[in-house]
Amino acid sequence: MPALMLLRHAKSDWRADYGHDRDRPLNKRGVRSARAIGRFVERYGLVPDLVLTSPAVRTATTADLAAEAGTWKSEIVAVPDLYGAEPNRLLSLIRGLNDVDRVMVVGHEPTMSGFLGRMTGSHLRVPTATLTCLRPFYSRWADLGWGTAEVELYIRPRLL
Repeated sequence: MPALMLLRHAKSDWRADYGHDRDRPLNKRGVRSARAIGRFVERYGLVPDLVLTSPAVRTATTADLAAEAGTWKSEIVAVPDLYGAEPNRLLSLIRGLNDVDRVMVVGHEPTMSGFLGRMTGSHLRVPTATLTCLRPFYSRWADLGWGTAEVELYIRPRLL
């Protein structure tokens, strides 16, 4: 059965010298948080088969640091459409997956909370580096739709 995880990028550095929003890096706390989430995912057997990430520096770095810290061997794919995506676009991307069981999406707000709310009916805030695992009511990615999951795990790095 497909398993879906959502990870908002870790805390970024607003003071850094960057040209475009996509180029904003993580700050020191963000680096620590991304690594903590990566170790948590490994420790509890949640390692994804595939990680889809926005191409923004802060999301790609979050995915890379988490995988490195957790020693994941997951394929990490930057998907341009995830930057600024509406929840409907994210739903379409995931529904098109095949031959993969556990997927992690590393993205931005308000996409993460909007998608989570529509998938589960919950109204959870999704702060930076928050990991949410969904319990599916579907058996294939193609069956994914609004209201077809519930929150199984919601963890913030400060709790680790």
